[in-house]
Amino acid sequence: MASKSVLIIATILGALSVALGAFAAHGLKKIVDAYYLDVFEKAVRYQFYHTFAIALCGLILLNKTELNLQSAVWLFLSGIFFFSGSLYLMTFTQMKWLGAITPIGGLCFIGGWLMMAWKIYTDL
Repeated sequence: MASKSVLIIATILGALSVALGAFAAHGLKKIVDAYYLDVFEKAVRYQFYHTFAIALCGLILLNKTELNLQSAVWLFLSGIFFFSGSLYLMTFTQMKWLGAITPIGGLCFIGGWLMMAWKIYTDL
């Protein structure tokens, strides 16, 4: 995955994170109770954290094009999908069992950070 593609993905996810955060602050609190608002805000927060991780991969790739960070980027994206996605769904459906999916995303986040560390250690 080229640095330009990774950075474009990060910037789009960043914009989406801000939009979702604004929605939570201004619109969602009128629709759901405090518990689900907190769940949604946690999803936005973790999406934003890992948007920065994806951007970091893109910035590293600008200077080190030979470094293969694609697996880390895919793990971060999968983490956003499973972690934040399951919490977004749980907020709107109020099906708490969807929280059982959330740890899969957490493992993807951890894997992404470890993969990025490994690739930097072994390939730089």
